[in-house]
Parts: sequence; structure tokens; C-alpha cells
Amino acid sequence: MTFLFHDSFGQMNKFAPVYLTNYTFSKNRLVVGTLKLRAGTDAKIQSVSVAGEQAEVFKINKDQLSVRKEKVNSSKSPLEVVLKVKTTAGEYQNTFRIVKDEFIRNKVVAHRGAWKNTGVAENSVASLNHAVALGCEGSEFDVRMSSDSVLYVNHDPEIQGISIAKASSNELNTIKLSHGESFPTLEAYLKAGMGQTKTKLILEIKASELGKENSLAATHRIVKMVEDLQAQAWVDYISFDYDVCLEVMKLAPYAKVAYLNGDKTPTELAQANFFGLDYHFKVLQKNSNWVQEAKQNKLTINVWTVNEKAMLEDFLKQNVDFITTNEPELLLNLISAK
Repeated sequence: MTFLFHDSFGQMNKFAPVYLTNYTFSKNRLVVGTLKLRAGTDAKIQSVSVAGEQAEVFKINKDQLSVRKEKVNSSKSPLEVVLKVKTTAGEYQNTFRIVKDEFIRNKVVAHRGAWKNTGVAENSVASLNHAVALGCEGSEFDVRMSSDSVLYVNHDPEIQGISIAKASSNELNTIKLSHGESFPTLEAYLKAGMGQTKTKLILEIKASELGKENSLAATHRIVKMVEDLQAQAWVDYISFDYDVCLEVMKLAPYAKVAYLNGDKTPTELAQANFFGLDYHFKVLQKNSNWVQEAKQNKLTINVWTVNEKAMLEDFLKQNVDFITTNEPELLLNLISAK
């Protein structure tokens, strides 16, 4: 049983038919998540069993995965669990990576990593590593797709005068960033980020210069790569493209997705099942009631890109959930001084 999604290149992306509603646990939250089938099938789950080398850490109650209480303190994180699922349409098994929730919660999201004060290129593995070393809650980065469907981390449509969407991976792989690092693929970036369990990876899907169809094709490949690498616990998604956000939620109903463009009210986002809003500070200054409206709708609130001390202090007073900044060191100092 396989779910097929066609992209703009006529290729099919194969998604596992089952997913978990969550991929983390904690000492006070032993339930990891519920196993579900992706939309588009009439099949029903009949039974689920746990397998794999770390099977003894977990238990299944019907379709709900939990960590055994006596194993919480002794179990190393991340953990891997194999779930064998019997459905009315056949049997299936998949491996999931489960992470003990020790992620930092201090509101600080490093914009394209911590690069401005560290001497490394933005959107690099090095800038990610610096954000982790600083102790940021999240490190934001941008993803684009090459002409042969390889995913790269870069903000602009071009890098060193080369259009990413129109160039092949053979050409892009020869590029070096300003500090000598190779132009990072999404795969390399995710693998680096998964080497720790403190800082979340805030993945922005950039709209393609080649149009909507290409943007949606990239979205499919991005979500597929996150799932293939079992990186679900680390990755949250953001995008300026509303359709891209909706597509992520369709492909990965468990995903935490926030919208960037600022043209939807918090109520509208809540009605569309978004996790949060992620708006420029000018949008929230213009719509002064939206912070409260978002809180009432149980949306998370991120504001970008805030670099000035006075404004950082103002949004801290408003108790927004996250602040994306090019000055993570400054923001961390302001928070620690409170």
C-alpha cells in the first residue's frame, strides 16, 4: 500500500501510508502520538504492533504509541521504533524516529542561522551549528529546488549569479560559500541538524521563480525528504505561499505550519488549521489586535525580522511565542537579563 503524488516533472513521490500525529515525548508526556492513515484511502487500521531493537521502550494501546514510564529516564534519545500495521487494505511497516522533548524554549529563532556575528555565510551548516551552540530555540533556513530536483538551502533565487531553479545539481555542487563550506543540500543540512536535540529546524519553502507548479513539486520533495530521513521531530514549516502551506498540511497532517505573508487574519489561519502565524513586525504593528486574536485562536505567534533592542523588548512584553532575528546574541542577552 503506497501513496503516490505526481509532481510537475511527471514523477511520482511515494509516501508511506501511515504517520504519527507527533514524534516527541517527555517525562510528563509519555504518549508520543496516534498512528493514522493518510487521507485518500478507505482502509482502516485493524491492529498495530511494535518491533525493532528498541521495541521494549514502547507500548501500543490500539493505535496510540507511548513510552513506558519505567524506560523514560534510561532511554537514550533519539529512539527508533518499527510499527507493524495491519489494515483492511493489507499490511505495512515503517520505522519512526522518536525524540525526547528537550528542545529549548526561549523564543529565539536565528534568521538563516547565526551568521551576522560569527563570520560565516547565512543559510549554511556552520550558521546552523552556531545557532545551536548559542542555545537558540530555532534556526530558520530557506529551501529551493534545482532543475534536476535536488534541494538546496539558499534564500535568493540565485547564488553567485546562477539561477538555482534553472541549474543542475552538477553545476550547483561546485559552489563554495564565503567561508569555504560547500553549497549545502537540504539532505546535508537536515542530517547536521539532527545531530542534536536542542534547536528546532524552521524550514521555509521558497516560492519558485518557475511558478506555482514548481513550488508545489518542491514541497512534495521537501516533505518526502524530511520523512525519509525521519526528521519529523526537528522540522517545522513556514512559507509565504499559502498554497504551499496547505500542501504541507495535506501531505503531513502532523506538521507544524506557519504562514509568512501577513495577508490573513489569525482567525482565518485558525479556521484553516494552521499551527501559527509568522508575520513581519510591520504587519503586527499595523494590526495591533492580531497578537491577542492569535492567542484567542490558540495560534503560535512569530514575528520577523526584529533586530533593534527596543523592538525586541516590545515584542517580549507582548509575550509572542517566537522572535526571528539576525541578532540572536542580543535577544538571548535581553531574555537572560529579565
